[in-house]
Amino acid sequence: MNGGDEVVAAPAGPPHPLEWKFSQVFGERTAGEEVQEVDIISAIEFDKSGNHLATGDRGGRVVLFERTDTKDHGGSRRDLERMDYSISRHPEFRYKTEFQSHEPEFDYLKSLEIEEKINKIRWCQTANGALFLLSTNDKTIKFWKVQEKKVKKISEMNVDPSKSMGNGYIASSSNSSNSRPYLANGGSPDRSYNYPSNDFSFPPGGIPSLKLPMVVVSSHETSLVARCRRVYAHAHDYHINSISNNSDGETFISADDLRINLWNLEISNQSFNIVDVKPTNMEDLTGNTLWCRFEEQEAPGSRSFFTEIIASISDIKFGKDGRYILSRDYMTLKLWDINMDSGPVATFQVHEYLRPKLCDLYENDSIFDKFECCLSGDGLRVATGSYSNLFRVFGCAAGSAEATTLEASKNPMRRQVPTPSRPSRSLGNSITRVVRRGAETPGVDANGNSFDFTTKLLHLAWHPSENSIACAAANSLYMYYA
Repeated sequence: MNGGDEVVAAPAGPPHPLEWKFSQVFGERTAGEEVQEVDIISAIEFDKSGNHLATGDRGGRVVLFERTDTKDHGGSRRDLERMDYSISRHPEFRYKTEFQSHEPEFDYLKSLEIEEKINKIRWCQTANGALFLLSTNDKTIKFWKVQEKKVKKISEMNVDPSKSMGNGYIASSSNSSNSRPYLANGGSPDRSYNYPSNDFSFPPGGIPSLKLPMVVVSSHETSLVARCRRVYAHAHDYHINSISNNSDGETFISADDLRINLWNLEISNQSFNIVDVKPTNMEDLTGNTLWCRFEEQEAPGSRSFFTEIIASISDIKFGKDGRYILSRDYMTLKLWDINMDSGPVATFQVHEYLRPKLCDLYENDSIFDKFECCLSGDGLRVATGSYSNLFRVFGCAAGSAEATTLEASKNPMRRQVPTPSRPSRSLGNSITRVVRRGAETPGVDANGNSFDFTTKLLHLAWHPSENSIACAAANSLYMYYA
């Protein structure tokens, strides 16, 4: 207090942990129901506005969802807040449409089967009420336009169908004195018309049997039509891992294991190779080096056979401000500052409890699972998936101790356990590198035997402006809000 008139505000602390609640589920499985391989979700992506959500599956299908709660209130969330309108409902989405994006193919030159599985989906800029998005499988990228079309209906013909005859002739009209039969197109079977000549004339009273369909456009009925506008193929020798569209709305890049190509959306037969790390001799290739990675100094003797495998980055995301990068490897989730290359500013332990089981994970190929990660729109939290259909949410603000474990089910908080303390150490210059362990062994015994490595939550996405997360558990899409 200063002079009894002013109050000095205390410095704001870290945000309070969020309380996550179940919102919706699409494609929920019943007890004992077997999941078909083609129905497993392989990609999730919100659009920039957060009003649309797209998912892709291993069957090559893309499913679109549309937000409905803002429409029901008659305005955007920001407008309703200005009107002091009480928003009590959570975000709600509904099924919009789906289409077959990719089909299984076969490369005859390499004798290689190409799966239809959707690897990535990216939304593009909207135009004239139409939605645009990119989808890719291992080899081919496609540019899709989804638009509402008014339904056109064809009414009955302008003749009485009861007068038509099965042999193509139609009885003469009662208004015509001519008793000769006419063909369906108005011609007469006993007269030869010479169309190029000038002596052609219609019979008296016109052609009574001419059929004219009447097209009626219904202003109330619409249908969504998905049309493939471009196909970008034959530019990658290796599997396409990711695609990313540019803010200019005209270009995008695609990356496989060893190369990155730059494309123009309007040009499908040409691309520019901007990164190529393929060695002249493939025997010199020690690993997948395309993913950019900062190398931390390791303690002597800490390297093992699994060091490179568990350090391989499976996903990266930029923060909205462009300063921070979130990366996910098999064991950890790391937050990087692009102005600081000495190491991550925060490390979140996700699978540290699995370190004693690396041999078993290598035998069953689980060590090669590629988990995705995401950041909240405000940059205060990060999230990633794990096994047993669990996903983790960590607070990354200064001083935050938030570390929540949730399950992809209608009761997401049932696997909660107390969060252990998390040590931190200083790097100097007021920069702190934080190692956050979170709940490392939620819902398991001391040996971790109750964990199910066949159920894994690989794909999830955070709403761009709200605390809402969509995640995929096999063929089911779960949505949560806080």
